[in-house]
Amino acid sequence: MAKGLVLEVGIGSGLNIPFYDSAKVDKVLGLDPSSELNELAAKVASTHDVPVEFILSGAEDIPLPDHHVDTVLITYTLCTIPDVAAANKEILRVLKPGGVMIFCEHGVAPDVNVSKWQSRINPLWSKLAGGCNLNRDIPALITDAGFSIESMQEMYLPSTPKIAGYNYWGTAVAW
Repeated sequence: MAKGLVLEVGIGSGLNIPFYDSAKVDKVLGLDPSSELNELAAKVASTHDVPVEFILSGAEDIPLPDHHVDTVLITYTLCTIPDVAAANKEILRVLKPGGVMIFCEHGVAPDVNVSKWQSRINPLWSKLAGGCNLNRDIPALITDAGFSIESMQEMYLPSTPKIAGYNYWGTAVAW
């Protein structure tokens, strides 16, 4: 789904790189605050046809000009960004008007009993799981930043415990 100049927020070790379509993607800008993960992603990128440029930075202050990228891809990253509201505002800033953010994230479950447990264990979970938060309201975080969600699906992942397995995926548009 990604096309043009793509910003992948939280490129990590490069797990998404093999899935980019070189006929549609001009270049990927891989944003991540970890130099170790950037090195791993660079090895993956060297074996694929899409050029990748790495940006060592967090998402709260993206070193790109306004309205610079055509597509933003963010997968399992909104849970760990310390100031996710600021990051989403930055993502909106660098995305061209009409540009698309493709997202796949886990977050707060719709079931009251599950969401209560997510909130109860989140402080400990976050410390043990590298800053991952179980109880973030992904759709609200996206729309509060100024995006319009175009399409979204959600469900519990069958092979994951309910407290960590409620997923949201879809697209949001920058206007």
